[in-house]
Amino acid sequence: MDNTENLTAMLLFARVVERQSFSEAARTLGLSKSHVSREVARLEVRLGIKLLQRTTRKMALTELGQAYYAFCTRILEEAHRAEAFVRQVHQQPAGNVRLIAPVTFGCQCVVPTLNRFIRRHLHINVDLELTDRIPDCVADNVDVAIVIRQRAPEGVCARALSEIEWGLYASPTYLAQRAAVDHPAMLSRHDLLLFHGAAHTAALPFRRDKQRLAIEVRSRFRANNSMALLNAALNGAGIAYLPAYMAQEALARGEIQQLLPEWQMDRFQSYLLLKEAQPPASPATLLCDSLIAALAQR
Repeated sequence: MDNTENLTAMLLFARVVERQSFSEAARTLGLSKSHVSREVARLEVRLGIKLLQRTTRKMALTELGQAYYAFCTRILEEAHRAEAFVRQVHQQPAGNVRLIAPVTFGCQCVVPTLNRFIRRHLHINVDLELTDRIPDCVADNVDVAIVIRQRAPEGVCARALSEIEWGLYASPTYLAQRAAVDHPAMLSRHDLLLFHGAAHTAALPFRRDKQRLAIEVRSRFRANNSMALLNAALNGAGIAYLPAYMAQEALARGEIQQLLPEWQMDRFQSYLLLKEAQPPASPATLLCDSLIAALAQR
């Protein structure tokens, strides 16, 4: 049995299991799917055991494959440590960062920063997943997750990213055709475009000095995506309740106007959740530092 040949195949097998796909494993390694599949099959022949159960729809570890995978991951971990040592010698940050973020916030705020980050750090690769489900760094196997909430997360390694204020926005065309809004109570005469809420009405929160108001409004259009609400507002469909980061570009172009800016509405905070504490020069830490620097004052 050729131990050197087995070592290469073990690393390929570990990547297949990690990615749950021959195609994804091959893509990340820069190899063809047929080559990876062939090497794993030859490894099974040399070992005399079945490592994977394959069907046309899915792939699963056998019991022996699960036990063998544990040895492969230890080898892979040692290889990663060796790579980290070499990177330290060259003092050039390198490696992979797996990041998960909410869809709209990720597109509007995170991706522009990532573009600058990967141009600046040529040896760091970023794998971004955009989803609106609640992330779990361990279950999702990601290094960093971005969440948006009103209270700081507890019991996890987290860093504050940016404050997100919500407000009311409408197109000049809509406002020219409807009654002026100079107090929250006047919103009952208007069509609201809302993110979630009850089917036809929702109470919007307003705060100014010591005043606290909850105004019932009529919602003719609701959506679970802020971009859809912004597009509706731009087309004069009503007054959209949006996070400020969604509206700032259209606001700068004069395509929409903010209503009642002197009143504070919902305020959320975005956070970076880390799978585990990272050293200062690690790719994950450098990425978090870049995101905070770009978005903290946005």
